[in-house]
Amino acid sequence: MYDLHRLRLLRELKARGTLAAVAKALSYSPSSVSQQLSQLEAEVGVPLLEPVGRGVRLTAHAEILVEHTDAIMQRMELAQTDLARASVEVVGTLRIGAFQTAALAFVPEALTALRERHPRLRVHVVHIEAELVLPALLTREFDLVIAEEYPGNAMPRPAGIERRELCRDPLRLALPPGSSRRRLPDLAAQPWAMEPEGTAARLWAMTVCRNAGFEPDVCFESADVLFHVHMVEQGHAVALVPDLVWRSTTTAAVLRAMPGGPHLRTVFTAVRAGTEAHPAVVACREALAASVH
Repeated sequence: MYDLHRLRLLRELKARGTLAAVAKALSYSPSSVSQQLSQLEAEVGVPLLEPVGRGVRLTAHAEILVEHTDAIMQRMELAQTDLARASVEVVGTLRIGAFQTAALAFVPEALTALRERHPRLRVHVVHIEAELVLPALLTREFDLVIAEEYPGNAMPRPAGIERRELCRDPLRLALPPGSSRRRLPDLAAQPWAMEPEGTAARLWAMTVCRNAGFEPDVCFESADVLFHVHMVEQGHAVALVPDLVWRSTTTAAVLRAMPGGPHLRTVFTAVRAGTEAHPAVVACREALAASVH
């Protein structure tokens, strides 16, 4: 029988791409990871890795092993779920990954409810960029993630993930105090605050501006939406800001509805298939749903 720990390392290499990334994620040395995978090759009796430049890639035999490892891991999670459901109390540790506005707006209230109802459940929350949450869920860094999807920019839906909508969050124009502008084209010459290039939020914001007939002058770039708000309040920029921000802060900025009807981002939770019935996941989702409304 093949060593499950080594199979998991091979699966991690498939997901993360390099031995160094696997070592960093699992707090090993790259040489230790390489040694473990060499031992797995000896167990299997066929090459699992082949050199590519300075790195390695999985062989066809390794891809087959990873596919079976995925199935084994899913069965193990089903077993954990069944055992947890047989317990009287909700116990253990639940690891949550959440993007900024969710972490600020409604996660604290949900944590309060979980602490009161399930005092033996330990909840570990990590603030993570929205684009990274689903990959981190698949690599088992988290048990549950809170993710977002912007209008017109549907996210890829990897196999093996179960998602559930939490809310639809309106996106509005945020303008400096005293501003009387109401139309997007009126803001063509203004400096903008936006999220970094490559993010779904940035792609959506750029599309909105281009559809209004101009290329925005992005002077302030940050994944921190509160930084955007601060730049707007100080009169240095305009921005497109989700309403959830105002659950955790007040503002002197002028807020305008987006032209052309409501623009809504979808906020949802996601877990790996087979864990959605785990008592800790069920309890957390119930608390999140109650806190978001």
